[in-house]
Amino acid sequence: MDHNAQGGKAYGLLKSQQEERLLSINETYLSDPKHAEEEDLSSKLEMFKKKYMEFDLNDQGEIDLMGLKQMLEKLGLAKTHLELKKMMSEVVGDTSKETISYNDFLNMMLGKKNAILKLILMFEGMGKEQEKKDVAPPSRKTFADLP
Repeated sequence: MDHNAQGGKAYGLLKSQQEERLLSINETYLSDPKHAEEEDLSSKLEMFKKKYMEFDLNDQGEIDLMGLKQMLEKLGLAKTHLELKKMMSEVVGDTSKETISYNDFLNMMLGKKNAILKLILMFEGMGKEQEKKDVAPPSRKTFADLP
């Protein structure tokens, strides 16, 4: 019997259970009048969910320091343990907590307060948008554009 296939399958199941849990949290945000003003809320939540799942390395449904560290390294921003702890407590508002829950994550992303992590993710998101724009073919010239 191939153990790897089993592991992959179990991992996939874990991920889909996690995704379902995050989706149901997204639903609560969508139906929360507090966020009714938020533009493109459902597409933002979809994006945040993907982001969050990327960083949740232990698949416990929470981002731990390791996940935060690796996620920032992926973005080319290595942080010290102290900086990571500071970022985390900024998000969760509690220095004793060692993980960022999805609710914490969403509150940070949708909240008014600018946590360092939020700024990094917004910036990274904008970077990606920018890349997409740069790839657009040059606009076609019309006769009016000719000198």
